Amino acid sequence: MSSAASSRQIASMTGFARADGQIDGTGWTLEVKSVNGRNLDIRCRVPAGFDSLDAIARGEIAQRLRRGSVNVTLTVNRAASTGQLRINRELLDQLLTLAQELEETGAAAPRIDGLLQVRGVVELVEEADDETARQRLDEALAQSLVVALDKLSMARFAEGARLGDILTRHLGDITALVAAARTSAAAQPEFLKARLRAQIAALLDAQPTLPEERLAQEAALLISRGDVREELDRLTAHVEAAADMLAEGGAIGRRLDFLCQEFNREANTLCSKSSDVELTRIGLSLKAAIEQLREQVQNIE
Repeated sequence: MSSAASSRQIASMTGFARADGQIDGTGWTLEVKSVNGRNLDIRCRVPAGFDSLDAIARGEIAQRLRRGSVNVTLTVNRAASTGQLRINRELLDQLLTLAQELEETGAAAPRIDGLLQVRGVVELVEEADDETARQRLDEALAQSLVVALDKLSMARFAEGARLGDILTRHLGDITALVAAARTSAAAQPEFLKARLRAQIAALLDAQPTLPEERLAQEAALLISRGDVREELDRLTAHVEAAADMLAEGGAIGRRLDFLCQEFNREANTLCSKSSDVELTRIGLSLKAAIEQLREQVQNIE
């Protein structure tokens, strides 16, 4: 799949992939899974002696993904021992020195089994005549990693396509509700004028009589509170913007999430302005549809 094609697709942040391999009596399984995340968070779990794969994985993932919490796990099975374990005494001495300093502060002394679990203290040393075999193994592992990440990307794009269809349906629901709000009696100019006349008449009959300046302020406030057409216009504009983003594709999750906040703000204002039961009902349905949209947007890269 070309990078140009991928940039136009929507990707989910959720996916799983696996790649298996075997060479020179050594077998392995590489598993890569990703879930939702605010940023790109990469965690690698590899056996001792395979730390170089960590850096390769981070570089490959950063080139392919923009957001998500990604976990890479390597499991290696050896048919026979091809090397021996060695203690990195220099690193162990540093840890022991640090432990002594901490012990002077009253901290408990670390156990030796805990120190041996620190990455790099125990190393797998390959025999000198197996350097070529180890190089072949490292190259094969790197190729398996690429295969697994390709599968992960495909899984995320496939899920993203399904999410795109769901988001489009939710936008359709919002569009229908906005249209229903426009055609409701409470949103019609005649209704607004009649209600405004009644409210202004009530102000004119108020005792004591309001000053003209105060009366003008109250009338302007009544107009702004009762007219929901601006909110409906902005909701329509937000629907169009969201549809444009879905057509554009790529890493649009953050932008869609921000747009959902704007959707919700307009729906809240519409409900607060409404003094009509039917319009309020539509406003509450709008809020529910927007929340459904927002929940799905959280899965988009």
